[in-house]
Amino acid sequence: MAGIDGASGVRGAVPAGHPTPGAATGATGNFGLHFSRHAQRRLEQRGIDIDGARMARLEQAVGHAAAKGARESLILLDEMALVVSVQNRTVVTAMDQQAGKEQVFTNIDSVVIAS
Repeated sequence: MAGIDGASGVRGAVPAGHPTPGAATGATGNFGLHFSRHAQRRLEQRGIDIDGARMARLEQAVGHAAAKGARESLILLDEMALVVSVQNRTVVTAMDQQAGKEQVFTNIDSVVIAS
């Protein structure tokens, strides 16, 4: 999967211990987040890279949303916007700034700006 990278940041390179979201479990290794097939396609189509550091920040943002009781969150991470099912720990869709222009996000109950 081209969108999820290891700590190296090289697109398409996934180090050992970090299976791609297309793996049988759909998990991203040690991070505990899953990516829906739709989200996987969007990452690939839009050329969005999520390296190890970004994955850790995304996981932290989802944790903050869960702690506040969120169910469906819009996570703003750098130039990306990701819709996440917090209860299922699943990224539902992802987009970059260009794809996100003039978009309306529905069925979310929270927004987290990841630091």
